[in-house]
Parts: sequence; C-alpha cells; structure tokens
Amino acid sequence: MLDTVNTLKRDADLVLLNTDGSVMRRCVRARNFAIDWFRAGRGSTLEFASDEETMLLLFDAAGDISGAGRGAIAPRRSVSVVPAGSYQLKLSEPGSGGILSTHRRDPQAAVNAASYQTPDPRIAPVGSAWPRIKSADDIRVYEIDAFKAPADNPRLKMLQSATMSINWVDYDGPRDRKALSPHAHADFEQASLAVAGDFVHHLRVPWSKNAEEWREDEHKLAPSPSVLVIPPELIHTTEGVGPGHHLLIDIFAPPRRDFIAKGWVFNAADYRDPTAV
Repeated sequence: MLDTVNTLKRDADLVLLNTDGSVMRRCVRARNFAIDWFRAGRGSTLEFASDEETMLLLFDAAGDISGAGRGAIAPRRSVSVVPAGSYQLKLSEPGSGGILSTHRRDPQAAVNAASYQTPDPRIAPVGSAWPRIKSADDIRVYEIDAFKAPADNPRLKMLQSATMSINWVDYDGPRDRKALSPHAHADFEQASLAVAGDFVHHLRVPWSKNAEEWREDEHKLAPSPSVLVIPPELIHTTEGVGPGHHLLIDIFAPPRRDFIAKGWVFNAADYRDPTAV
C-alpha cells in the first residue's frame, strides 16, 4: 500500500512486502538510497552492483558473496559492507535479507517511484563518499550478535558504509509505551524496514500558523515485512506491538554524523569524514 502524495509535503510511504512465492524481490526507494528486500530459497543467486559500497543484510539465512575478485561468507544476522563493483549472493539456506545502496548499477523499478517524480528541496544530497581507511578493498562482515550495543543506547546496533548508516533495532515483546522517542529530521529521510514482529508507526505533521494546513495524527500498523519511508520534518516514532521478537532496520544516507560523534557507530573508525579538516 502506498499513501497519497500531497502537493506541499510528501506523506510517509508505507510499502507492504508480500511474501507469496518461493523467490521474491522488491525495491523501495528514498531520494538518496534504495532498499532491495528479498526472500529466496536455498541455492538462489541474487546479483547486485553499485558504484559505491553496498550494505548487504542477512536476517535468517546465510550465503556466499563473490565478485570483483573478492569473496566472503555472510552468516545469519549479519551486515556485510561490500566495495563498489558487481557481485552475486548465493544463499546456502532459505531466508530473507536486504541490499542497501546509494549508487546502484542494476536498478529495479521501485514500487514507490511515483513519490519521487517531484524533487523535494528539503532533502540534502548524499555528498562525497567517506573514504574507508581500514581494509578498503575487503568485504567486511559484521555479525550482529558478536558486538555489543552502546551502553547508553542498548536497543540499537549501528553500522555505516561510505554513504549510508543503519540502526539494527532488536527486542522481544512490546516496546515500553512510556519510553517512545518522537522526533523529526530537518534535511534527510529515514526508512524503517520491519523484518520481524508487528509495529505501529506514529506520525505527526507539525502545526504551522495556518490551521488549514493542520492534519490529524496517523498511527500506521506495519506488519513484517514492510518499509516506511519518512520525509523530513514529519514527527515520528515506532512502537513494536504484541508478543514475540521485533526487528526493525532504520536506514539513512548520508551517514549519521550525530550518531558517529556520540560513539554509537561500531565501525566508524574504518572511515574518514570527507568534510573533516
């Protein structure tokens, strides 16, 4: 389902990713990046290519990455940062994952492409890629369960590439309704990929002086798998509801300098900020 596009401010796009069939791949875009979500069987091969680093996320399957003279084994619950080039992922078991990139060479038609027919001047461009200063030519594989979340942010594990950053948000049971985090972003979009569990995305349009522009709050039920793309200035917070495991991936481009400055991004030391003096 896609929401309507308003002439003044784009609404948040909620895209439901159906899972009928043994092999499925869907592309959802934001202004600065694309998410290729897939579910496929054992032995399936998926191709991907980018002119900048790609982030490959595997949730419940393992696979082999090969291409551009490189190779790596990616286990379940892992994030692989893959250098520019053309690659293949061969799954060793059935499961799902996501391919995140900012400069794709193999674009598929995004299911929410209509939302981007008119440029949004509020969204800042990705800018220059962050040079990788450690193992620049390697596929770096990060097992999510092998490193700890920051002590002052225990629900989130954060990683970056040269042009993107993600928050891997994992918890069991419902989120504490007395500890939500409504906020807005001035000049970038956020995509939230729901991988496991049910969520409610709470959305609020800030009031202007003109009351005719005011809008009711929205509370969008988002089962997994789904993607919500949140435009700038829209106040938002996401609540995991119901029992069981909840897994949500928040996606941004360019990398989140504020999170890096707080020491929250696990692999930030691998990169140099191109704007740093």
